[in-house]
Amino acid sequence: MGGTRIFRPDFEKLETGATAKTVVIAGGAGFIGSNLSHRLIAEGSRVICIDNMETGRHENIAGLLTHPNFVFFLHDILDPFRVEGPVDRIYNMACPGSPPKYQRDPIHTFKTSVFGGLNLLEVAEEKGARILQSSTSEVYGDPDISPQTETYRGCVNTVGPRSCYDEGKRGVETLFHEMHERRGVDTRIARIFNTYGPRMDPEDGRVVSNFVMQALMGKDLTVYGNGGQTRSFCYIDDLLSGLMALMEGDDPLGTIFSPVNLGNPGEFTILELAETVLRMTGSQSEVVYRDLPIDDPHQRCPDISRAKSILDWEPKISLADGLIPTIAYFKGEISGRQTFATRSVA
Repeated sequence: MGGTRIFRPDFEKLETGATAKTVVIAGGAGFIGSNLSHRLIAEGSRVICIDNMETGRHENIAGLLTHPNFVFFLHDILDPFRVEGPVDRIYNMACPGSPPKYQRDPIHTFKTSVFGGLNLLEVAEEKGARILQSSTSEVYGDPDISPQTETYRGCVNTVGPRSCYDEGKRGVETLFHEMHERRGVDTRIARIFNTYGPRMDPEDGRVVSNFVMQALMGKDLTVYGNGGQTRSFCYIDDLLSGLMALMEGDDPLGTIFSPVNLGNPGEFTILELAETVLRMTGSQSEVVYRDLPIDDPHQRCPDISRAKSILDWEPKISLADGLIPTIAYFKGEISGRQTFATRSVA
């Protein structure tokens, strides 16, 4: 752990309205974090983006770097930091979510969730800010009930290849709970189910990006297991609406301080997703089968009754409708790579 860094965002000189919120987004250059940054900036917030760029992408925030309400700090939240001036909201979107990427350095992954989460909670406590933790459906492990409700305690392997991520997220949920109960920090916990859309890393390694990229490049679509395992896919715009509703919501019964599932309850097999991607891309690629990875969940589907009740939120975008801009985005990524390669050779 390094020394405490002090971030000095120069927002006080801006002529924005007095009601504008100052929002810290840890992991703000990642897929979800960067989309959240763009949404909040568009709605008038000031955004302090913190990212170590381990899995964040410069392309995701390039269009914001000159915006007067946006500032980027290259920093790993494992190291303590302070922010000068007011902070109203903190979104913790940090930590790789892609199995190949979080398994590259499992100790760092675990520490990012737990130690990084604690550092952010301490900033929230100091500033009197509300803070939201991006947890995950992976806290349910390989579930033996479906759909998964927030009261289900999960079936998680503590010593498997996915444990660094799954148990790290479970651990940080405990920290958020205790910091609220013991110190009165205003916390929110979002259990995010599979999310897809523009600004995903083409090399992310998760199923939507894998299938779309493989289909567009004429490669075989890799299905692990027999393809009968299920997932529920939430388009990024729907997820952002859920996250912001959870952050800004209130609930006189206090349920809002408990974990809330955010995802699309529409359930598809992996093979159904592969067939949908092939049809929508017009690809002639084939489906090939590989062994199912250890601890890969067989079923994933959210019960979003709590989100409907306390947030009046549910997803509106179907898988087919969400795949249209997603496929267009990945086509642009491939085109950009080809243009760069041509220029490099010339």
